[in-house]
Amino acid sequence: MTQLIELFIGLAGGLAVGAGFVAFLTVLGIIPRLIQLSKSARYTKWYEASVVLGVLMGTFLTFNDVPFSFPVLLSSVWGLFHGVFIGMLAAALTEVLNVFPILARRIGLERSLLWFLMAIVLGKITGSLFQWTIFVK
Repeated sequence: MTQLIELFIGLAGGLAVGAGFVAFLTVLGIIPRLIQLSKSARYTKWYEASVVLGVLMGTFLTFNDVPFSFPVLLSSVWGLFHGVFIGMLAAALTEVLNVFPILARRIGLERSLLWFLMAIVLGKITGSLFQWTIFVK
């Protein structure tokens, strides 16, 4: 009986998180915006397949205890894909909320918006490299 309750709670939680993630991606419009910017509407099926495959792979890796040992090059590519996804997610969120133009206007940096964005990007890169080279070994 306990396992049945755990199964139900796990399924309900997974459905809630999955529905929230899909709603989040839909509201932000990351994939349609990516298709629009890259002018690659003919590859829509590939985008859809890669999202589904990514979710399935993420689920598999979350619930699987098999240790993986990748070469450095493959780990670098894997990390690059993670960074691109997180960066696009953050960029889509800020684009929807118009965070940077509003902030630049409020602090009087309209003419320096490009430098402001570059400082944020370089700070993020530096912080990530610091974290992964110092704290994660």
